[in-house]
Amino acid sequence: MPELPEVETVRAELEPWLVNQTVQSATLIDAPDGPKYADLQLAVGGTIEAVARRGKFLILPLSNGHELVIHLGMTGVVTAVQPEKHTRVRLTFKDSTSPLYFQDVRRFGRFCVAPHGVRDFLPTLHNMGPEPLSEAFTLEHFFSLLQCRVAIKTRLLSQRAVAGVGNIYADEALFIAGICPTRVSNSITRPQAEALRCAVVAVLDKAVRSGGTTIRDFTTGSGRRGEYGTALQVYGRGGEPCVHCEMELQQAQVGRRTTVWCSKCQS
Repeated sequence: MPELPEVETVRAELEPWLVNQTVQSATLIDAPDGPKYADLQLAVGGTIEAVARRGKFLILPLSNGHELVIHLGMTGVVTAVQPEKHTRVRLTFKDSTSPLYFQDVRRFGRFCVAPHGVRDFLPTLHNMGPEPLSEAFTLEHFFSLLQCRVAIKTRLLSQRAVAGVGNIYADEALFIAGICPTRVSNSITRPQAEALRCAVVAVLDKAVRSGGTTIRDFTTGSGRRGEYGTALQVYGRGGEPCVHCEMELQQAQVGRRTTVWCSKCQS
């Protein structure tokens, strides 16, 4: 599933195209009924004022007071090129010859309108932790949010301690910080929390500059693939030697997610 770097890459690509575009029509195409595609007609007549990101969500405020919410799920793509299949949404604009298409092969994505403010519309966003690449991601705040009895990997994936971190970058940050992913979150000391905070920032910043990570499916609407995969030190490398000590990397399920770590370098 695309994480913060991949979604930020998509956001930056969409911003110059979509800002100040006025939605002329919104059409669902082979999309299921339900909250994932709710209230889309409320976008019609609204002008897109910005292309923002919160965690793994794209949020496009509209001039009519509503907000367009996009979540890429596992295979979502926002593009100006009409896909041959798996198109779920088409938006047209008053001053553009290029419609927007939302393609989603595996149907885990979301493309809807929040009619009364996105924080109330999606509890996930309401409870989300600070943005890791912002000044709000302080040691004091982060350390306070680690005070619970779950595995530190699970806490990172919950989005409550920090926004936008998923399986790839959690494994990478924990390796850099030298923290075992199965450690109970509230056993992390303040210095270890600072090491982890810095690791999260460093990994995400570098991944954003690399356009994210493409393992299998992720591409932007223009077809760009993430290039951070060559920098991965543990994710997807279970059974291979550690890049630091050459011990065989461990792999197990933590919080139902495949997790890789070095039992010698991480404690």
